[in-house]
Amino acid sequence: MSATFLEIRDLHAWYGESHVLHGVNFDVQEGEVVTLLGRNGAGRTSTMRAIMGLTGSRKGSIKVHGKETIHASTHSIARLGIGYCPEERGIFSSLSTEENLMLPPELTPGGMGIDEIYTMFPNLKERAHSQGTRLSGGEQQMLAVARILRTGARLLLLDEISEGLAPVIVQKLAEMVRMLRTKGYTIVMVEQNFRFAAPLADRFLVMEHGEIAQHFTQAELPGRLAQLHEYLGV
Repeated sequence: MSATFLEIRDLHAWYGESHVLHGVNFDVQEGEVVTLLGRNGAGRTSTMRAIMGLTGSRKGSIKVHGKETIHASTHSIARLGIGYCPEERGIFSSLSTEENLMLPPELTPGGMGIDEIYTMFPNLKERAHSQGTRLSGGEQQMLAVARILRTGARLLLLDEISEGLAPVIVQKLAEMVRMLRTKGYTIVMVEQNFRFAAPLADRFLVMEHGEIAQHFTQAELPGRLAQLHEYLGV
């Protein structure tokens, strides 16, 4: 049995006076890939941000390896081995690819070395001295994920990594997720692209109105497609 990496209970979150999460409950086991599905505004990105302490306020329980983090600061949450890759990517345009990679500190032991990253992402090695502004969208996305791997994070929160990218690049990102899984990483993805997420995830959590409306496993997926169409319009 795998250990529980992340345990969320009755999680509520606000941006100012806007109540965006209404009692979210789920667990993530070590080495598991979990996808949060739902329409825009359902609360998926807010759940990611709440895990990292980036919403205005939170209440409930978020445990990382059994340690309560609901009142913890974002930097202390990161030091527990969690890396967040936001939809915006956050690449520094004035820095080269390698300078972007070297920017974050190693927060927990075991961060990937630069050579290991270049083996996993040969595109980044080829563009090591290119400025961030000169990278394609796919290369920027790979760089955003690779930068997190240097910090030592073992739980990766990936927000819409396939959005707006060409099918051939999306396929490369899928290969990346599979490779990270074989290396023992735990991954929570927010995805609108169901075709991308469907073959990658062990479990699917469907969010609606700031809470988990449905949850099912990869094995249950074929029997849930009609329900998914109703929730997502896929």
